Amino acid sequence: MQTSEPGPEKTPEIGFAPVAGINARILILGSMPSRRSLDAHQYYAHPRNAFWPIMGELFGFKPELPYAEQLKGLRKNHVALWDVAHRCIRPGSLDSAMRDVEPNDFQSFFATHTRVSAIFFNGRKAEELFRRLVLPGLPNEYRLIERHLLPSTSPAHAGLNRAQKLAAWRIVRQALESD
Repeated sequence: MQTSEPGPEKTPEIGFAPVAGINARILILGSMPSRRSLDAHQYYAHPRNAFWPIMGELFGFKPELPYAEQLKGLRKNHVALWDVAHRCIRPGSLDSAMRDVEPNDFQSFFATHTRVSAIFFNGRKAEELFRRLVLPGLPNEYRLIERHLLPSTSPAHAGLNRAQKLAAWRIVRQALESD
């Protein structure tokens, strides 16, 4: 009797741990790392993703820095980075193909990172998953955290160019300055 290995459409993908200093004030949430990011073990590893160039522009570091230095730049500026999905089944990298999504443990995250005052969603899928899978189970104190939907930095979201995305994402920097 032959056994077949599960195909990529049946094998759950597991996301990354959060990148967050204890004093994080802003949380940026994606939906789930892309296949390229999972393979590289890095958030936003696709070279055409605008995330790191935008973060570099907002927080004064070069987007071509080594990954560890990019993460340090976010932590230094009190920005945490994570995804809504802890695991899901998804052939390819498209958010529209995600199914059987299991969310990350946001109650524990917020209990540990008590200074988070705003959540910024990197695209509509992240916001929709959070609203549908996470928000109903959060205590009221965490439901009151300010939330903002931003245009996806993904190269698949071609409706806006990088300059337009940067203009929209400036609200992240403004939130830190007004906090």
